[in-house]
Amino acid sequence: MVGLPVFLGANTIPGQAFAQIPGVALRMRTDVFQREVTPGSPLYNLLQRYTQALFNQIAQAAACNRLHSIEERFCRWMLMTEDQVGSNQFPLTQEFIAQMLGVRRASVSVVAATIQRAGFINYKRGKMTILDREGLQAATCECYAIIKEEFERLVGGDSIY
Repeated sequence: MVGLPVFLGANTIPGQAFAQIPGVALRMRTDVFQREVTPGSPLYNLLQRYTQALFNQIAQAAACNRLHSIEERFCRWMLMTEDQVGSNQFPLTQEFIAQMLGVRRASVSVVAATIQRAGFINYKRGKMTILDREGLQAATCECYAIIKEEFERLVGGDSIY
């Protein structure tokens, strides 16, 4: 959901949204969105819970980035991306992963090679394939499960966060 600032009453934000992975998206005009999202409506109630889930995710990711290793954070990011994309294969550059993890690209290269040697992923020319999801889950920190469980609790089991 890109339009949360509109839901929260803002007219503009000091940033841009972009898609990290190609896919399908839906778009709604702001005036239509505001007309449909009225207090008490099903969409309004869902967006309230989604906003809380997103705040929880941001807080957990901030703690994770401070406390856990690059390897654990890399595995968390791969699992979350697979969940969002709905496929075990997706385009993802090391430069982008480095930006998302707040580390140097060289660090991502080392971690990706280690995780690939473990047999959890196959990574070649910007194309990521998750080969062993259970292995990635065992290699990540508890943050992945916390974020996923909160989204399921607040938004629903089939939600994409």
